[in-house]
Amino acid sequence: MNSEKELIFTNTPNILTLIRIGFAPIVVGLLFIKDHMWDLITAVLFGIASLTDYFDGYFARSQKTVTIYGKLLDPLADKFLVISALVMLQELGRIHPIIVILLICRELAITGLRALASAEGVIIPASKTAKWKTVCQMVAIPFIMVKQGLWGIPLYTIGHILLYLSLAISLWSAKDYIVDFFRGIKEKRNKKPKS
Repeated sequence: MNSEKELIFTNTPNILTLIRIGFAPIVVGLLFIKDHMWDLITAVLFGIASLTDYFDGYFARSQKTVTIYGKLLDPLADKFLVISALVMLQELGRIHPIIVILLICRELAITGLRALASAEGVIIPASKTAKWKTVCQMVAIPFIMVKQGLWGIPLYTIGHILLYLSLAISLWSAKDYIVDFFRGIKEKRNKKPKS
């Protein structure tokens, strides 16, 4: 277990995950600066932070350095980065509050469901649809940050379309998690020896 604790700060995937967590307060702070150039800089920083999500998974698999802490931290880092940015953008009036509330409620519900399943000894892996949801959000958010568009491309509008798409995927993938939860619990109970 000590080696696991040491790996959290020494292996590349976990370092990238921690960097992603560190980017969240920087992004939120920069959004307070109401200037188009700073919006662009913040969007680029958010994009870089989002790319670490791909690379930490890539390095974990290629270097065979998957750790328990990494499995725990990676989805939490995604949620921390995305939710903090969404809340700030809502405060700035760039996203409707209902969208943010629905996305946060979904994240809390599914995180709680997975924790409950884990307590019962049932592991519910991240679904493919949930991964697409995260991709949509990580592309949508920097587009919404830019707001004014770039080179005639309506990034703000595209960002909102992607955000609505991520909401639809979120609600759809929630159904998958609920089905997996009850199926996993049922299978676990059926395997228990009858007294």
